[in-house]
Amino acid sequence: MTLYAENETDVTFPFPVEETATLVIEAVLKSEGCPFDATVNLLITDNEGIREYNRQYREIDKETDVLSFPNLDFDAPGDFGKVTENKADYFDPDSGELILGDVIVSADKVIEQAENYGHDQKREFAFLVAHSMLHLCGYDHMADDERVVMEEKQEAVLQGLGITR
Repeated sequence: MTLYAENETDVTFPFPVEETATLVIEAVLKSEGCPFDATVNLLITDNEGIREYNRQYREIDKETDVLSFPNLDFDAPGDFGKVTENKADYFDPDSGELILGDVIVSADKVIEQAENYGHDQKREFAFLVAHSMLHLCGYDHMADDERVVMEEKQEAVLQGLGITR
């Protein structure tokens, strides 16, 4: 698994960001049975930055905690079966890795939400990465049943890593 991470803020978290993101990403991919080595891009920005990405790509003019931009089209969440049919679209020609997509996290929201929810910043960051990774694997939470599935999967990944509230 390859993680390309960039922090465009001055925020320094009290935990190893890339190591934490890698652990969470690998745990999600394992839990979803992803049969490929994968690449994920992670950008850490601030509230202004994520608001601009949200406005530009989703036409929603407000800040949010995390944005996910999947590179894959799924028939069903977590079903990687059709990925090989579109190799040119989904795989990096140099590394051969599956390009899952992009994750954008607001550092400001990590700090704010960790405080509001009464847990540490590492737990909040890991939660947002797990949430976003499930989106990159085809999950959504528009309906209650979808939301419950995502919440259960997020919690299972975090519990498995010992990253708890």
